[in-house]
Amino acid sequence: MSEHIRHSGLRPGSLAVAATFMGASSAALAQGVDQAVDSFFASAFGWFVNLIFYSVPMGGASFPLIAGWLLLAALVFTVYFGFPQFSRFKLAIDLVRGRYTDPNSKEPGETSHFQALATALSGTVGLGNIAGVGAALAIGGPGATFWMIVVGLLGMASKFTECTLGVKYRTILPSGAVSGGPMYYLRDGLAERGFATLGKVLAVMFSIMVILGALGGGNMFQGNQANAMIVQTFGLPGGYGWVVGLVLAAFVFSVIVGGMPSIASVTSRLVPWMAYLYIGMSVIVIVMNLDKVPGAFAAIFGGAFSAEGVTGGFVGALIQGLKRATFSNEAGVGSAAIAHSTVKTKEPVTEGLVSLLEPFIDTVVICTMTALVITIAGLNAGPFPAPGGLSGVNLTAASYQATFDWFRYPLALAVVMFAISTMISWAYYGLKGWTYLFGEGKSIEMAYKLMFCFFVVVGASISFGAVIDFSDAAIFAMSIFNIIGLYFLAPVVKEEYRKFMAKVDSGEFKRYR
Repeated sequence: MSEHIRHSGLRPGSLAVAATFMGASSAALAQGVDQAVDSFFASAFGWFVNLIFYSVPMGGASFPLIAGWLLLAALVFTVYFGFPQFSRFKLAIDLVRGRYTDPNSKEPGETSHFQALATALSGTVGLGNIAGVGAALAIGGPGATFWMIVVGLLGMASKFTECTLGVKYRTILPSGAVSGGPMYYLRDGLAERGFATLGKVLAVMFSIMVILGALGGGNMFQGNQANAMIVQTFGLPGGYGWVVGLVLAAFVFSVIVGGMPSIASVTSRLVPWMAYLYIGMSVIVIVMNLDKVPGAFAAIFGGAFSAEGVTGGFVGALIQGLKRATFSNEAGVGSAAIAHSTVKTKEPVTEGLVSLLEPFIDTVVICTMTALVITIAGLNAGPFPAPGGLSGVNLTAASYQATFDWFRYPLALAVVMFAISTMISWAYYGLKGWTYLFGEGKSIEMAYKLMFCFFVVVGASISFGAVIDFSDAAIFAMSIFNIIGLYFLAPVVKEEYRKFMAKVDSGEFKRYR
């Protein structure tokens, strides 16, 4: 190496200067590309983003209609199916614990109930649980937490509906691999009910949107935020995001190249550790500040109905809680049905019941933990939003560090783990949209997987604000096509639910342990 330096004309002492210059040059180049691509997307697709996230004034606050669309569906399915998230909660727990799984039966599918749930959770439990909750409370105050919990509980019924259909209308390939999700129940389910053309259109549109969502919000945004957190936590120089991107891409590729069995194997191990780490930190903060817990709960429940100092008052707090819950657990979006359709079962309703645990864990448990820590820390003082106050991931990080400053390191690890798990799951979601449009086959799948990993590097290297906005809009556009189909197919789910519960009550569906 020293020989190369000598012949290159560089003195050893100038290496640091050269490295710094190269880092600055790469950062400047990335910023230029960043701005050019962002400008293009803002001008070409800004109308699409504005359409999907169109908001109307309500009580002094802005209410996004897409959030209302998701909430309405959650309310309808909760009432239509007789509140299954409450009446069948224990049965769902028993199913995911394998108490109804016959150890001697070889049922179609690729994953256990727990693995399917872990894969779906890895796609929803992410940066929204950290940054999103911080943003919601910074605007809506502590009262937003109450409405976040309420909407999370209602969203459990939407998950039940879409994931039951995901298993019922899935396709088992000759290899034993499974292809399922909204594109299949939209196409085949609506065809059964005499709406074949509508079903095909909805399925194609959903597939396009899930690919776009996977490459942006499920990929580039995750890599970008993971790199930003690493740089911020450890005080690293900027301009080297591509290195982090390469490491993340290599890991993601090593997982997704093995298909769903490999993905399920990793997520079933990663998700519990993610939860243990993040919830463990939250419990430590709560225990260290037990004297502040009653006041925190008083602020949460009091702010839910009075919301003094919040822009829009009670309605403002409700809207922030609603937005955070619907955007976090993705109930009604349809993405989770893709993962849940891979489960080993002959009874579609079993996975519908397991899936309703997902919004509970994501929103009612993890998001609420974040909100409680923020409220206890007391850094989020009104009026809301506070001019120049902390928000997003900065508010969340500062709230955890208020108890122990060294919490910045496990929090950074949690962010990276959340980002990786989200990328793994969304890689699979996008793949299923890709194969629905272009056909099954190893070469077709490999083309998508390589493209996905390329975007991991791109996302970690440069920031695409307008691109991510477009991708987020695509993810929530999925809910438009999905929920239309769910309304048509709700009677199918109700009949499946009735027949399954009759088997449970009669003992035909056996419990093995």
